[in-house]
Amino acid sequence: MQYFLGAFIVLIGTLLILKTEWFLENFGSIAWAEENLGTSGGSRLMYKLFGLIGIFIGFLLVTNMFQGFVMGTLGKLFIRN
Repeated sequence: MQYFLGAFIVLIGTLLILKTEWFLENFGSIAWAEENLGTSGGSRLMYKLFGLIGIFIGFLLVTNMFQGFVMGTLGKLFIRN
């Protein structure tokens, strides 16, 4: 099941990167991104960053490395020795 979920997330991330203008027209601009990431291209950059993060998470799910990645990065914050 996680293979299909990962592939679906990769597909959505790819669409976010390739069709950024369509997402911008249909979902609107992101005020925080416009203010902090650039003049008129901040929202486009933010949609592309969301897409890259989605592709990364999707590939982690497909290769069954998601749990190891989370435990290796965030897990050390919550585990006491």
